[in-house]
Amino acid sequence: MTDEQIIESFERENITLASIKKRAFAYTIDEILISILFMIIFFGKVPQDATYEQTLNLLNSLFSYVILLKIIYQTFFVWYYGATPGKMMLKIRVISTIDLENPNIIYSLNRAIIRVISESLFYIGFLWALTNPKRETWHDKVAKTLVINAY
Repeated sequence: MTDEQIIESFERENITLASIKKRAFAYTIDEILISILFMIIFFGKVPQDATYEQTLNLLNSLFSYVILLKIIYQTFFVWYYGATPGKMMLKIRVISTIDLENPNIIYSLNRAIIRVISESLFYIGFLWALTNPKRETWHDKVAKTLVINAY
């Protein structure tokens, strides 16, 4: 869909874009949930008598698992529900600009991967949304998605 067609569809369906504030709060909720999930999965991996350096080295070795967990979390929830738990709590959701439905699995996966890359580049891809009229982040642009209010 072109930008004009998207705007017409939004007006016709009474759809509004989610605010940056809501998106940031949903991001924070999701990061907390991912952290809790990570701690549950790897709870017994840190020995009780480990030194600070040993614990830090162990956590560094698990970094790739955190990245994988984030990608799986984001991909599944955006593809299956159209929203992560954080977005659901704030009543916002992700839609495809192609058909205004949940993004398919490929677009959801691409979105999740670019999201992680954007995080690792000092959140530049997230800050991009501040200057974009459709509030698109890099991961939204790549996956052809928008985040809207879900009343």
